[in-house]
Amino acid sequence: MELKGREKQIVDERIKKINELRENGVEPFPYSFERSITCSELQEKYKDLAPEAVTEDEVQMAGRLMSKRDLGKISFAKMQDQDAYVQIVSQDGETDDEVRKLFKKYVASGDFVGVTGLVMRSKRGELSILIKKVEILTKSVYPLPDEHYGLKDKEERYRKRHLDLVMNQDVKEVFKVRSAIIKSVRKFMEERGFMEVETPTLQAQHGGASARPFVTHINAWDMPMYLSIAPELYLKRLIVGGFEKVFTICKNFRNEGVDNSHNPEFTMIEAYQAYADYNDMMKLIEECWEAVALEVLGTTKIKRTVDGKEIEIDVKAPWPKKTTAEIIKEYANVDVDESSIEELVKFCDENKIELPANPSWGKCVEEILGEFVENKVMSPVHVYDRPKEGTPLCKRKRGDERLNEQCEPIGAGMELGNMYSELNDPIKQEEAFDDQIAQKEAGDDEAHEKDEDFLDALRQGMPPTGGIGWGIDRMVILMTGVESIRDIILFPTMKPEIVEKKEKKKK
Repeated sequence: MELKGREKQIVDERIKKINELRENGVEPFPYSFERSITCSELQEKYKDLAPEAVTEDEVQMAGRLMSKRDLGKISFAKMQDQDAYVQIVSQDGETDDEVRKLFKKYVASGDFVGVTGLVMRSKRGELSILIKKVEILTKSVYPLPDEHYGLKDKEERYRKRHLDLVMNQDVKEVFKVRSAIIKSVRKFMEERGFMEVETPTLQAQHGGASARPFVTHINAWDMPMYLSIAPELYLKRLIVGGFEKVFTICKNFRNEGVDNSHNPEFTMIEAYQAYADYNDMMKLIEECWEAVALEVLGTTKIKRTVDGKEIEIDVKAPWPKKTTAEIIKEYANVDVDESSIEELVKFCDENKIELPANPSWGKCVEEILGEFVENKVMSPVHVYDRPKEGTPLCKRKRGDERLNEQCEPIGAGMELGNMYSELNDPIKQEEAFDDQIAQKEAGDDEAHEKDEDFLDALRQGMPPTGGIGWGIDRMVILMTGVESIRDIILFPTMKPEIVEKKEKKKK
């Protein structure tokens, strides 16, 4: 980071003070500090302390100074730790002169300090610590952004998440909720008898989803390797091996576009249950979401802003169920069940919906669903019985070979998950893989590979199985009411700033 002008002067002055401290025998980066209480614990314990009251209770606290005001005989500072803040006060006649001089000359906003002092409440009602002793725990070299005007640009906040968390407490709260959601999902699955397992992130062959992979290389074997696009084919092997309920919460990587609901690296849960089908999986996801919302948020009703208007989304089970044909008729006013391919292609052309070359009936249906339905549905709805083109890993709909027993619930204007009655016939699975190879040769770079190891496992015999996966990131988006997936990923995938600047110059 290149520093200029006033900013460089501040940094130079701080480095000078670090050197001065060391020359005076004070280490500005000590190894540890023993706290007796945190800021949130202090706020709770002394919430009834009256204004202007000074206790004899001595505490040891630590945190980052967010601001500091020196009024001559008295100095105030706001000290913040992970969960809350407290005011610290250095006062003439109450704080030792040497301590006051250290605090006044060498302590600045951005520094971490350890404070020993008495608990009090100011005249204005601010819970405070009257400083008796102060220790510099980390002398910050860079100053903090201005509390009111600094770090408002979203791109900069994503790139400098460490500063975003320091300056914006509400951002920190979102990630606490994210952690609580993952913990609650895990608890729900374990209570339902599912065992958590791990699957490979680095794979010799990618599969389990329609997506372009990230490709790498293993030097030891001089061959390409792939980052996981889905854990599905490994989890199914475990069902073959005799486990009956398994799940994983894992990272997946898809080499595709970036928008408000997509990040190339994302977190998902995927689960498989023997002797179940997609109806059981529909019940599983809606009951999980309801349980998590109640445990983490205390309600199933979540407010979020859409197009400038506040709406309420309810994740309470059971979720409404509509077939793909029913929901398209509701939103697009076209009966896909009674329409030919030619009629659907004409409808798509008239509505400027892009289609692949030589589209099938199912491809048309999927594109109409995405264009007319997905971004309009707010509270979750199970959209089931999807066209067979959606996946080669699913059983056909009982009684209708055009469809799969597949369900993708939609809510908050996006797909929330995916579930199947899993295809366990190895002969049909091989035929489906062969069809995918033909599609890949015709130019579909998201078509599935043929996984011979997985086929060998299926030939050993897999019981009837229901499978499900949903994005943890999208679950957090919905439950926190944020706008973008980048708001709930601590370090979203970003184009390097230097590359972005070069591209802007070219334009």
